[in-house]
Amino acid sequence: MKVIFVIPSMAGGGAERVISVLANEFVKAGNETSVVMFAGNTCVYSMEEKVKLIQTGEKTGKSFTKRISRIWNMRKYFKENKDAVVITFGPDAAFFAFLAGLFLKMPMVMSERNNPEAYSRKKLRNFLYGQAEAVVFQTQEAMDYFPDKIKKKGIVIENPLSDNLPDIYSGEREKTVAAVGRLEKQKNHEMLLRAFAIFCKKHPEYTLHLYGKGVLLDHLKAAAVELGIEDKVCFEGFRKDALLQIRRAGMYVLSSDFEGISNSLLEAMAVGLPVISTDCPCGGSRLCIQDGINGMLIPVGDEKAFARAMESIADSEETARQFGENAVKVREKYSAGVIAEEWLSLFNKVLKNRDRG
Repeated sequence: MKVIFVIPSMAGGGAERVISVLANEFVKAGNETSVVMFAGNTCVYSMEEKVKLIQTGEKTGKSFTKRISRIWNMRKYFKENKDAVVITFGPDAAFFAFLAGLFLKMPMVMSERNNPEAYSRKKLRNFLYGQAEAVVFQTQEAMDYFPDKIKKKGIVIENPLSDNLPDIYSGEREKTVAAVGRLEKQKNHEMLLRAFAIFCKKHPEYTLHLYGKGVLLDHLKAAAVELGIEDKVCFEGFRKDALLQIRRAGMYVLSSDFEGISNSLLEAMAVGLPVISTDCPCGGSRLCIQDGINGMLIPVGDEKAFARAMESIADSEETARQFGENAVKVREKYSAGVIAEEWLSLFNKVLKNRDRG
């Protein structure tokens, strides 16, 4: 079949990572696959040669003319590929794809990639999702948020792990705490810094390594200084090889206020890292982590509980080892081939329903 993903760009992020994995799997299975980027042409992921990367626009700076151009170019590409299934990731992609595809009668699958409560234009988003043939959610909790009209079209498909992950690591661990994610408010790195400052009082030998870029970089650096831990916090920036860099870390932490399913968390578990995460909506971390078995879940925003969890791993090599050994089982459950097949099965169902109609 022919598949078109729609996303602002492939410049880095959870949704973009999932698209890169799925697109690669789709072409391996013989499906013609393209990724339409409407806000730039940057792609930081390794893509199979047969995956087509198409740019239909750039960042608009709220320019009406540029937005119209973006829609026009996307519509032109849709017309050239009217036999394709269109998949949008996120409400913004759904908006532009819907307008570009008006009256073309192309089957559209839309996917919610974050906590639906956090999106501001809910009525518009719900209208768009109501026009899709199917809506894909990462968790049941996310799907249950929506009205029945959308839930009837809904299906839960979890995130895939890449096939080219580093090997599982089970050796001696470094005295480091690692986190990977955009430096934005959603990720609540400020709470993580406060928790690490508490943790450091008992474990001054540890350092905290934050991988990612974002608008809060200077603010977080200032917060580290205010907490007196600036010499223990390393801002590593965005790195394609972040997982390789952190696989020997003492632990991996996720401090988000809300998430879908964190790809970085899944990958950390897949290489054997003991993990700690906030039990944040919309349930993605709870889906991956069995508290006390393959990691630890902490109430959102609770820096004291987070610090205690870090202490429990730092204090016990046996706890860290058991968490890591149990965590790697996600490799089988979330393998790229298994998840890609779920998506392709959905597309076949959508196409058959369209033919019956």
